[in-house]
Amino acid sequence: MSIHETGPPGREERFARLFDHAYAPVLRFVERRVHPSHAEDIVADVFLVAWRRLDELPPDLDDARAWLFGVARRTLLAGLRGQQRQQALAVRIAENSFGDRTAELDVEFLARRMDVAQAWQRLSAVHQEALALAVWDGLDAPRAARVLGISPVAYRLRLSRARKALRAHTQSLPDRTPVRAAEAAAPRSTS
Repeated sequence: MSIHETGPPGREERFARLFDHAYAPVLRFVERRVHPSHAEDIVADVFLVAWRRLDELPPDLDDARAWLFGVARRTLLAGLRGQQRQQALAVRIAENSFGDRTAELDVEFLARRMDVAQAWQRLSAVHQEALALAVWDGLDAPRAARVLGISPVAYRLRLSRARKALRAHTQSLPDRTPVRAAEAAAPRSTS
């Protein structure tokens, strides 16, 4: 789908189409990185940039969304230090990992989620960003690369390394699943 879907629309109509398509994903993108009370202000700044540079945006709406993610990322980096951003992101992941569903989840699943949340906190900000763009933002390699200002090949390599690091951190955590812990503690029969 294109910003210019039905002929050459006016500037306001193109912007409205872009806003309708991209506001919610851009807001989610920002909310995962900052406290929710600041997210809408940052997104407003992102769309102000989009309005001012509307003629520079890619015509495809998904490409334009990725472009907006890049603007959002640069806006966030300008206002936050790397350490603060990494800590806020870890908090948001922990909050989103369980939500209101903890009562209906099994214990083994919760243990795995906790392991992933702990492993996530041990990842570098670079690895967190690469994984977040692919998993939570649903961007393919060329679009994620555009957000980060790198080539698609460099992004794929970064994503591969981030997945490997997440796996390694997850596997290095102690086993918490109740079944396995109970089996380890149970005496073994020698018959």
